[in-house]
Amino acid sequence: MNCTFLDDNKITIGDNALIAPNVQIYTAFHPTNANERFGEISIEGNFEFCKTQTAPVNIGDNVWIGGGAIIMPGVTIGNNVVIGAGSIVTRDIPSNKIAFGNPCKIIRDNR
Repeated sequence: MNCTFLDDNKITIGDNALIAPNVQIYTAFHPTNANERFGEISIEGNFEFCKTQTAPVNIGDNVWIGGGAIIMPGVTIGNNVVIGAGSIVTRDIPSNKIAFGNPCKIIRDNR
């Protein structure tokens, strides 16, 4: 419910995944450098349209993503992972882990 999946690239979700309300999964991002993001600004003040880049998101089997979590472009979440509510996942999380926070960090094994 009320999730956002920005699928400019591929989003793969494994079997038995639980995705809570307000989760956001992004595959699009923009360069941080303004010249790379917009190109050269002309004398008239015009610029190229914003340059969007993408990276896929992969979510494994038996994953539970808590409410309000944000999964950033290019992230892979392994099998049997729990992502705590409100986490911002900026890096890959390997299988069999519990992770949460901003930025999301592995807290312990999930056995």
